Amino acid sequence: MDLPKTISRQAALQAGVAGRELRGRSWHRICRGHYVNTGDVGELNAAQRHSVLIGAVAAGASSAAVISHVSAAVAHGLPVWFVPLTRVHLTRNRRTGARIGPRVVVHAASTEPDEIVRIGDLRVTTVARTIIDLARTVPFEQAVVIGDAALRLGRTSRAELAEQLMRSAGRPGCPAARRVIEFLDGRAESPGESRSRVALHTCGLPMPELQPTILDVRGTAVARVDFLFPTLGVVGEFDEMGQRRNNIHPSAESVAEKVRDDALRALGWIVVRWCWRDLDNSEPWLTRLTRAADLAGRIRRTGSWLSAESF
Repeated sequence: MDLPKTISRQAALQAGVAGRELRGRSWHRICRGHYVNTGDVGELNAAQRHSVLIGAVAAGASSAAVISHVSAAVAHGLPVWFVPLTRVHLTRNRRTGARIGPRVVVHAASTEPDEIVRIGDLRVTTVARTIIDLARTVPFEQAVVIGDAALRLGRTSRAELAEQLMRSAGRPGCPAARRVIEFLDGRAESPGESRSRVALHTCGLPMPELQPTILDVRGTAVARVDFLFPTLGVVGEFDEMGQRRNNIHPSAESVAEKVRDDALRALGWIVVRWCWRDLDNSEPWLTRLTRAADLAGRIRRTGSWLSAESF
């Protein structure tokens, strides 16, 4: 959708809007000196609201400032999970002068010309620089969600991330960034799958194969699955929409899902499913997975599987 355009106070007054009108219900104050029509912001999600805020802040910022960190991730269209979006992040190419304001965070750090791209009228850090900046400054799980997506969408590469990591040597948070970059996997197809990977890593379970294809004894593809634990005999499926089967009036999707799961079980694989809300309390579904592994150890598996290409 097209985002609403902000208007500066000066431009609004020149257009005949009275100052008292800007303070009324018809106008929404985005940041100091910038407004948007109230009716245009009601349906916006958090990322879209942040995009509007980026535009307003950039309009009044120094031309030397670059959109960076989580604001750059939003500008690049990358999914952001549980990273605050109340302030726009800017980076100035200098050693001092960092500050935090009500609507703006200014970082003081060196930037090279090849670390900046233009998105419309905005100067924004490249995806690789953005991922490294975030991996240094936000929690591991949040950084993995954004980094996995950047690789999956082909917006950056491992080589570019390695180069940016090398350039950031000596900056605060570099060890954390290195751990994030080593963990990233572009085969994760959603923020929920990325969060699932972190939960599995944290609990000590063997890391699964992502998006492999299960074959029957004839070598025919049976299903492409989200997670496969070859040594455990378990298939893991993340349901992004949190759907559950309706046994009274099953949908076509749930019927196809059951047929697919039955085919996997016929080959000896135990299927465990979880959804987004399960990720906020991982212990129950991780326990189900562990118990499934105990059961699978007593079942003979047939067929084989093919790994998906890693990137």
